[in-house]
Amino acid sequence: MATNARDRLLQAAEDLFYAEGIHAVGLERLLAVSGVGRASLYRHFSGKDELVTAVLQRRDEHWRAWLEARVEAHGGGPLAVFDALAEGAEEEGFHGCAFINAMAETGDPGSEVHRLAAAHKRGVTAYVHGLLTRAGHPRADELADEFALLMDGAIVTSMRERSGEPARRARRMAERLMA
Repeated sequence: MATNARDRLLQAAEDLFYAEGIHAVGLERLLAVSGVGRASLYRHFSGKDELVTAVLQRRDEHWRAWLEARVEAHGGGPLAVFDALAEGAEEEGFHGCAFINAMAETGDPGSEVHRLAAAHKRGVTAYVHGLLTRAGHPRADELADEFALLMDGAIVTSMRERSGEPARRARRMAERLMA
C-alpha cells in the first residue's frame, strides 16, 4: 500500500507543518505521527524539502477547492470570499495562511517554497478576478489585486486576533472599493 503510506505522510506533514511550522517539525516526529517508516518516506520523497513542496501543492489544491465551495455557499459573489475567510478563521485549529507562514519561515525569495506560495496567491487572485468579472465589475483587474491584499491582511489579522472579525471588516472595505 505505497499510496496509503504517501497519503499518510502528506496528511501528517500538512497537519503538523500548518499547526507548528515547517522547521519545528522534524522527520522523527513526522514518521511517528504518520506511522510510516523511514524507508517508505525516502521511497516517496528525496527528503524534507521535497515533502514540503508536495504538501504545499496539495494544500493549494485543497484550500482553493474549499474557498470555491464556501464562496458558493455564501452566495457566489465576490464579497463572499470574505465571508468564507471569516468562517475559516473561526474554525478550531486556524493558524492563518499556510503559504504566508511558509514564506515567512523560509525567508528566501528564490526558494521553491516562495515560488509555490506566489503561485498560490496568483491563483487565488485569478479566482477573485473571475468572481468580479462574472459580477460584471468594470474594474475587475484592479479590484482583484486589492481584494487579494485585503484577504491576506484579514487572514494575518484574524490569526493575531483569534477571530473572524478582521475578515468581516475587510469585506466592508471591499464593498467600498466596489462602489
